[in-house]
Amino acid sequence: MSSKERMLTCIWNKKPDIVPVAPDISNMIPAKLTGKPFYDIYFYNNPPLWEAYLNALEHFKFDGWFIYGTIELKYENLVKEEKKIIWKDEEKIEVEYYYHTPKGTLHTIIIYPKDNPPWVKEHLIKNFKDDFEKIKYFSPSYYTSYTGFDDKEFKKMKEKLSDKGVIGIGVPSPGFHLWQNIFEGGLLGLTYAYNDYKELFDQWAEIQHKDIINFTEYVIKAKPDFILTGGSGAITLASPELFKKYSLPTIKKISEMSNKENIPVMIHCCGKEKALIEMCYNETFVNCINPLEEPPMGDCYLKEIKEKYGDKISLMGNINTTFMLRAKPDQVENVCKKAIDDAGENGGFILSTGDQLGRDTPEENIFKMIEVARSYGKY
Repeated sequence: MSSKERMLTCIWNKKPDIVPVAPDISNMIPAKLTGKPFYDIYFYNNPPLWEAYLNALEHFKFDGWFIYGTIELKYENLVKEEKKIIWKDEEKIEVEYYYHTPKGTLHTIIIYPKDNPPWVKEHLIKNFKDDFEKIKYFSPSYYTSYTGFDDKEFKKMKEKLSDKGVIGIGVPSPGFHLWQNIFEGGLLGLTYAYNDYKELFDQWAEIQHKDIINFTEYVIKAKPDFILTGGSGAITLASPELFKKYSLPTIKKISEMSNKENIPVMIHCCGKEKALIEMCYNETFVNCINPLEEPPMGDCYLKEIKEKYGDKISLMGNINTTFMLRAKPDQVENVCKKAIDDAGENGGFILSTGDQLGRDTPEENIFKMIEVARSYGKY
């Protein structure tokens, strides 16, 4: 089997030739392997992060899990972006972004370091009640209609990836995991705003749901190998109750639409995830879940999850990322073999990491993970 065939077989919860291995190297390791300052990749797009990932995939030669697929929707955009560099030296670039809407302007400041991914210095939403009317314009379905989509970049990505792996397009879901990134004060600021203005958050979730479902219709037309939804900390940053209220209805619809068109849906949710798995198992058409982190970072054990939910949902995970940063290769070998023993029976399991590998993860540990899957993971 090619890597693409192997990954797809597992995502559909079937048995491939060997256990696929797709460590989540996400963005830090690909950026580091370019040898360039990180701001070249994240700010100047030189090279684009997706190209850096493909180069890293060629370097390590695992089964590709390409999550950077994208399409551009065509519509009248009433939000006008303006940006300016307000500080630049060898160590970082500081950029201020202005978003001009018909109801006023929002702005944010982002730091692009030399040796780390970007981080937000000043967030977009300062006062939710005052900013809510402006925020609505970031959801095109609220005020306009789509005229089509452009998938030229996606086709280019798909061609370059070829059969080295599967290509996915990200489709978000409403919830705290999505919202906390744009609130001044982060999760704390969001929590205060939510308790003051729950009715506005209900409206916002409805607007985003409609927008996401419209987006999903075009994503399906682009025909990715899979759709990736969910979000980091979807349970940890909120609660099972809030996830069920705001995220689950959208995920149910996304998975129903996609499965009808023979496109599998995968959920990413680092942190606590057990409650999410149960909801998805009982109430959705979700096909695959990752990264299934163990305590203390999460609440999942592969063996238990496989026994309870493996008849319907395939699993991807869950080697601890801090462990991968500090362990010796022989230790990595042992935990990878255990993961295969716990979840690999009859397929439906992709050996991976419990979320993104750190920037300084030793390469020999990544290579050892791949080696174990290729030798020990044979069916």
